Amino acid sequence: MKLKLLITLIMAECFLSACSALDRHATATELAVQHESLTKHFEDEASEMQLKVDEHKKFLSHFESKRYVYGRHADDLKAHSQKMIRIYEQAVVANQEIAKQIQGQ
Repeated sequence: MKLKLLITLIMAECFLSACSALDRHATATELAVQHESLTKHFEDEASEMQLKVDEHKKFLSHFESKRYVYGRHADDLKAHSQKMIRIYEQAVVANQEIAKQIQGQ
């Protein structure tokens, strides 16, 4: 019984000493740097998604202009490209909104 109590007290002491070492208040410059890097990350993601939108628009125009090459699969490929364009456009908007929210803080 005393051994369990001793072990519990030692673990509690280790936990409390580890928590006291943490700095809970980041400085304003650290937060600014974090906000800048997060903003850049989401802007980069948005531009990457925009490139994918452009790529799928090229595919879509190719599928529409060369339907005879793809036969029955042309409609499936066209629908897939349209769906991917919508998904990537939504991702672009979402990433841009997140970047704006982070900049506003």
